[in-house]
Amino acid sequence: MNNPSASVDMVITGRRRDLGGFEVQRILPYAKRRLVGPFIFFDEMGPAEFPAGEAINVRPHPHIGLATVTYLFEGEILHRDSLGFEQPIRPGAVNWMTAGRGIVHSERVTEEVRNSVNRMHGIQTWIALPLEQEEMEPSFRHHPAETIPKISRDGVEMRLIAGTAFGQESPVKGESPMFYLHLEMTAGSRTDVPVEHAERAAFVVEGSVEVDGQTYGSGNMIVFREAVPVEISAEVNSRVMLLGGATLQGKRHIWWNFVSSSETRLEQAKADWKAGRFPLVPGDSEEFIPLPED
Repeated sequence: MNNPSASVDMVITGRRRDLGGFEVQRILPYAKRRLVGPFIFFDEMGPAEFPAGEAINVRPHPHIGLATVTYLFEGEILHRDSLGFEQPIRPGAVNWMTAGRGIVHSERVTEEVRNSVNRMHGIQTWIALPLEQEEMEPSFRHHPAETIPKISRDGVEMRLIAGTAFGQESPVKGESPMFYLHLEMTAGSRTDVPVEHAERAAFVVEGSVEVDGQTYGSGNMIVFREAVPVEISAEVNSRVMLLGGATLQGKRHIWWNFVSSSETRLEQAKADWKAGRFPLVPGDSEEFIPLPED
């Protein structure tokens, strides 16, 4: 929905999607706003609770032209990829997987997690790569929770997941200028939004915040106007993600798990996956997600 004000350009309300028994809230891409900085895809996973014997279980699938960033508030995911990495991700840690010219990964859980009641809540986003790096070599980086910088303000505790903000730099670096922050705000607290980045947004995970006298509850992404100072205040205890970065040059196309500036390249990726030309995931090569027919 559009809800312009002095500092707000538009508001995107999440759409709930069922991914086979596991619900996500999709924010980006949105028909009227494809990207915020390099962020081209933004999903809130859960919150969900699984009984013993059930859990998130995403079979091997491919990506090109992007980096995936997984960040959890609750739960655990076991990442495996075609480069041979196997890495559990837990709350506060950051998994950054660069697909570049092509990678395959799965997102499952360990048997220990599956055999107990388990919860899942987090954010998965895709970062579109700059034009000159769309076909870069794939890579994987894991950053433990204790390596992520913390920023404290009166009533606001922040974690700088990636990029630069408020005079600090995360060890998690993208291929283009960006920032990505996790905020825990107590009722009545307030903070500004980094103004040095051209494109900026806030996603309300829990609680509600006020901007320019307007209240925004959970499930809303507030996209801000460029170069305009912004202040966010928490009406109740709230969890908020701040994100954005430099405007990405060139148009990007998305089809399924593929991102590219070239539609021809997307067609090649489709054909390669259908023909089995992507690499396998060591230790998880018996299953895969078929290419969608539509």
